[in-house]
Amino acid sequence: MKQISTRFSIAVHILSLIAVSPNECTGDYIAGSVNTNPVIVRRIMGMLKKAGLIEVRPGVGGAFLRKEPEQITLLDIYHAVNVIEQNQLFRLHEDPNIACPVGRNIENVLQAELREAQTAMEQRLGQTTLRQLTAKFV
Repeated sequence: MKQISTRFSIAVHILSLIAVSPNECTGDYIAGSVNTNPVIVRRIMGMLKKAGLIEVRPGVGGAFLRKEPEQITLLDIYHAVNVIEQNQLFRLHEDPNIACPVGRNIENVLQAELREAQTAMEQRLGQTTLRQLTAKFV
C-alpha cells in the first residue's frame, strides 16, 4: 500500500523549527533535527518557498516564515509539498472486470466514499495552524 509522502511531515517539521527557533535555522541545523540528508531538506524548503510560506536567506543561510504561524495551516503545508498525485489521495486499482457486477461498479461507488474521506481530512488539516501545533511542543 502506498502511503502519503513523507514530504508532508518533513515540511511540518521544517516550518515548526523555523517558528520555534528562527535564528538557528540553517539547512544543516534543520537536516540534523529532521535526521535526513540536507538535499531532501533543501528540496522541500524550495517547495515551501515556492508556496510563499518561507523565505531563504542567501549567503549566510537560514530561513524565516513569510506568514505568522497562526496564518499557516497544515492544509497550506499539505498543498505546498504536493503530497498527492492528481489531487487524489486514494488511488483505485486499474481495469476491474466489467463483466462482474462488483468490478463494473466498484470505481464509481468507492470513489465517492474516498472523495468524502479526503475532503474530511483536508477540512481537519485546515483547522490546525502551525502556532497550535508548535504550542504542543513545550
